[in-house]
Amino acid sequence: MDWTDDGIVIAARKHGESAVILSLLTREHGRHAGLVRGGASSRVRGVYQTGNLLRASWRGRLTEHLGSFSCEMLRGYAGPLLDDQQRLGALGAFCALLERALPEREPHPALFDDSLHLLDLLSVPAAGAGADQWAPAYVRWEMALLSDMGYGLDLTSCAVTGETEGLAFVSPNTGRAVTAQAAEPWRDKLLRLPAFLQDNGDAYGADLAAVRDGLALTGWFLERHVFAPQNLNLPAARTRFVEAFR
Repeated sequence: MDWTDDGIVIAARKHGESAVILSLLTREHGRHAGLVRGGASSRVRGVYQTGNLLRASWRGRLTEHLGSFSCEMLRGYAGPLLDDQQRLGALGAFCALLERALPEREPHPALFDDSLHLLDLLSVPAAGAGADQWAPAYVRWEMALLSDMGYGLDLTSCAVTGETEGLAFVSPNTGRAVTAQAAEPWRDKLLRLPAFLQDNGDAYGADLAAVRDGLALTGWFLERHVFAPQNLNLPAARTRFVEAFR
C-alpha cells in the first residue's frame, strides 16, 4: 500500500538513534503517522519542524501498519516564527490541537485548507500588510476545527428572538447566539461573541480583548465537546498560548 499527499507537520518524535515518528495533517488522508528513517539527522531534521508543509509519500505493507514516510519540503513555515513568541505559541497550540483532537486517518480536506490559510497569515512579516490578522484568524481556525468535528456553533440568529442583528453573546449550553438585549437576564452566564466571528465581521477591528473573548468561546466548546468526553484537558500548548494574551 502506498500514497502521496501534501501534509503539514504537527508532531515529530525521535525514535531510536536516528529515526523520527512523524505525524502529519494531510489533505486526503487526515492525521496520519509514519516512520522517517534518518529523520533525526542534522542534515534533514529542519524539514520536520512543526508547521512545515511537505510532499509526503507513505508506504506500508498493510493500511493499518505504521508504515514509513519519505518527504520533500514544499514550504518552511516554522523558521520565520522562531523570533516571535506569540506566533510561535499559536503554532504550538495549532499543532497540539490537531494531534490530540483529530481521529487518526480520517480525511478533513476543508480543515487542511483552513490550516494552510492560517499558516500563511502567521508567516506574514510583522511590518507587512495584514500582519495584525493572524490572531483573529487563529480564533476562526478553532471555530473551523469545531465545525469540522461536528460541533459547529450557530451564530446566524438570536436563540431567543430570532433577530440577526446585535448578536453579542453565545449560550455555553446550546452554542447559539443571543442579542445583547435578550441576554440581559443571563448576561453573567453567557460567553461573549466578538464581532469578528460573525458574518462579515471586521477582523481588522479585532483588538486584544476581542481575541481573548474569541479564545474563551472556542476553548469552552473544545473542552466540553472534544476533550472532556475523552477525560482529557485542553493541550498545555494551547493554555500557554491563551495566557500570552492576558
